[in-house]
Amino acid sequence: MIEIRNLTKRFSRHTAVDDLSFDVRPGEVLGFLGPNGAGKSTTMKMLTGFLAPTSGTASIHGFDIQTQTLKAQRLIGYLPEGAPCYGDMRVRGFLNFMAEIRGFRGAEKERRVARAVEQLELATVLGQNIDTLSKGFKRRVGLAQAILHDPRVLILDEPTDGLDPNQKHQVRQLIQGLAEDKIVIISTHILEEVGALCSRTVVIAHGKLVVDATPLELERRSRYHQAVTLVSKEPLDEAALRALPGVAGLEHNRREQSLTVLAEPGAVIFPHVNELIRARGWAIRELDVERGRLDEVFRNLTRGEAA
Repeated sequence: MIEIRNLTKRFSRHTAVDDLSFDVRPGEVLGFLGPNGAGKSTTMKMLTGFLAPTSGTASIHGFDIQTQTLKAQRLIGYLPEGAPCYGDMRVRGFLNFMAEIRGFRGAEKERRVARAVEQLELATVLGQNIDTLSKGFKRRVGLAQAILHDPRVLILDEPTDGLDPNQKHQVRQLIQGLAEDKIVIISTHILEEVGALCSRTVVIAHGKLVVDATPLELERRSRYHQAVTLVSKEPLDEAALRALPGVAGLEHNRREQSLTVLAEPGAVIFPHVNELIRARGWAIRELDVERGRLDEVFRNLTRGEAA
């Protein structure tokens, strides 16, 4: 279990992290979200022992990160922002070096490195200098070193940044598999990661905790939750749509040539919209019910506009 209590970090007159408190339990994949400058990376650096807090505490499975730093760090796999590695080293040499730092030797070291290479599909670049790799491969090398020692806690700062869609899918599957018996914290700007990976979301802004909720709970905060979007071959009777029970309004998307029927909070309007379509015989090309839009909720939360 990770326990964070009143964690604060000040740089001169600037407070980067402000009295932050939350827990994370094994089996949880926590999405750690916030705009640029919110304090996400600073929090991760304190949680991994690379930066001392001004005040407050953080512990990893009972080990205080300040007073029992090495014991806590042995339990952590960390992918920092930008996935920094030794650029003049070859991939194979770097992973062997990282395995040795973790205390592995001989056959066990070879087994650990081979497993990480297989999981991240790095076999084709083992002989290359890290500096010559693409951004995506550098990220995969950074993730490989983070999982070499099978840590109980994975702390990943932008783990899929720079990866193509196939690589993102592969890394997400890997993280989901690892999360079964680990704690995983993912800091990301990519909101699709939240729905794809996370069981829980913590959002911070200006260093303060704004919300702690599941992705589904966040989607329910969206004005598009339970909205129905229509794409039609013909003009629709907008007055009839507005008159349906539970309808809060209509919204046009000129670029996509669609019409979104917004629902009042707590209302389920799809049955009424569907019945109207059937009664009028409208030729509908597409019909979608929205769960909610995380990007809209994120903007509102971090601008202080959400309730």
